[in-house]
Amino acid sequence: MKLRHYIFLSAGLLLAAWNAEAAVRLSDRLPLYGEAKYEPDFSHFDYVNPLAPKGGRAVLPEYGGFDNFNPFIFKGIAAPAVANLTLDSLGVIPVDDHATVYPLIAKQFELPDDHSFIGFILDERARFHDGSPITADDVIFSFNALVEKGAPLYKVYYGDVERVEKINDRQVRFYFKPESQNKELPLILSQFKIYAAKDFAGKDFAKPELRAPLGNGPYKLARFSPGKFIELERVKDYWAKDLPSRKGFFNFDRVRYDYYQDTTVTLQALFAGAIDMREEYIAKIWVSGYDNDLVKSGKIIKEELPHNQAAVYQSFAFNLRLPKFQDRRVREAVGLAFNFDWANDKLFYHQYQRLYSYFTNTGMEATGLPQGTELKILEKFREKLPESVFNRAPELPQHRRSQETRENLRRAVRLLKQAGYDFVDGRMTNLKTGEPLTLEVLSNSANGSSFTRVMLPFMENLKKIGIKATFRNQETNIFKNRLDNFDFEVAILAFGVSQMPGNEQREMYGSAAADIKGSYNIGGIKNPVADKLISGLIAARQKKEFEAYVRALDRVLLNEHYTIPQWYSPNRRVAYRNKFGRPHSPVKAGFDPHTWWMKEAE
Repeated sequence: MKLRHYIFLSAGLLLAAWNAEAAVRLSDRLPLYGEAKYEPDFSHFDYVNPLAPKGGRAVLPEYGGFDNFNPFIFKGIAAPAVANLTLDSLGVIPVDDHATVYPLIAKQFELPDDHSFIGFILDERARFHDGSPITADDVIFSFNALVEKGAPLYKVYYGDVERVEKINDRQVRFYFKPESQNKELPLILSQFKIYAAKDFAGKDFAKPELRAPLGNGPYKLARFSPGKFIELERVKDYWAKDLPSRKGFFNFDRVRYDYYQDTTVTLQALFAGAIDMREEYIAKIWVSGYDNDLVKSGKIIKEELPHNQAAVYQSFAFNLRLPKFQDRRVREAVGLAFNFDWANDKLFYHQYQRLYSYFTNTGMEATGLPQGTELKILEKFREKLPESVFNRAPELPQHRRSQETRENLRRAVRLLKQAGYDFVDGRMTNLKTGEPLTLEVLSNSANGSSFTRVMLPFMENLKKIGIKATFRNQETNIFKNRLDNFDFEVAILAFGVSQMPGNEQREMYGSAAADIKGSYNIGGIKNPVADKLISGLIAARQKKEFEAYVRALDRVLLNEHYTIPQWYSPNRRVAYRNKFGRPHSPVKAGFDPHTWWMKEAE
């Protein structure tokens, strides 16, 4: 795909930049498909207040604990806020233009017509907090540290990069492997955080430690107590504070994160004034837990903030490495016993919708029967796919009436019998091995008691078809260790989903990542057709083709019943003390406290 890239001069003239080897164009924006939303002379993103006053302090809750400040390595439990707020990346992707990168540390992007590399020209103003410039050496160090010392996923994520070359102190190029078809590489290479190379002289990037890196972002670490709190201080002379991609953001002088083990405790912390704002994750509490004078008087405000983000994919994920879960019919049978309709009615107060796709809320969900370009893509793999991919629309079992539940359980029994199981002394048993079918479901939710209420009817339905299930809610460290070592049967997992699915799909659902400890393919999915479809969506040069590949991948994954999808909300439920202002925009930006400000600062 050829993109139009320009360098815009102050007089509004367009110039094309060329080198002697190949045609290279410069741009101050990097769109993946078509045109960028924002014009070259844009002043700020539409979902912020560019005149937001600075000042004040915001206290937010965080959950679990931490033992280091590096979220990009395999070991330890990191405090992500430190890297997220103290370090910047080469570019910014806004929430209302998911397929375009805008300048941050890199002020311009260079692309050759043959798509053989992506070049970043660094802003000469870009500085670390000690005043030293950000250079190409720092970019190269940060990339190499991720690939060589970071979590295993980065080796896969950036696997199509052949080499990195320093052109000069402010210019760096990432060359792609000749066989690479990864059209998304320029975007994803703009997103990793830039560390100072000198800051790690004589240090091991992979070693967890409670040492804040030398930053270059809007905040610096002020103080902390391990596992208890982190407080960050706004950098008053932050070099990028007036960039269009940063105007209106990061308005609090101080941001503090207090750590809690249970989300229900933070509700009382909000009422007591210990924290300033919180998201509500429990529908029942959202409906009934705020009926007090603080809310009625307006001292605390409840709001549902709509978002346009891809829904977090939350599910019961099977460990496909276990023999009992390698039969698709067994997985489908277990899923038939999950009664979302009951939970939504009795527990969730109809606050949620069922996840019906791996890419819910992206507009690229597989629905109905395959047709058009998607069908043509799937036809290439017909011999390797079950016929149900072509003649059965993706659908989730309905439990709106007891009759539907009974029919779903009867259907589950039929599937299990087809898979070689039957009742033996009331237990669903593998007739070849004599082993009863059992499930252990793991969770690390801070809302363990709330999830138990969801699990009880699920477990009761499983019992009716002869399957004994147990539910264990574990501390984060224990849960993570068991997942890292593939020591689980079914786990409750939640993954953020890209609005523009791309290279990360290899890490999440690609066969090569299935046996790598620390990868996001925790369930162990190995599907050769899915691998081909992932390669296809990564290589797609036209938006229509890209969307068709995403739908095809979605359809194949759904048809295999690798997971039991749970639920999502189209809104972010937020309660906060009435001392903040926030942007009001038609953009469905959801909840981003870093675009808010203190009213008293007005």
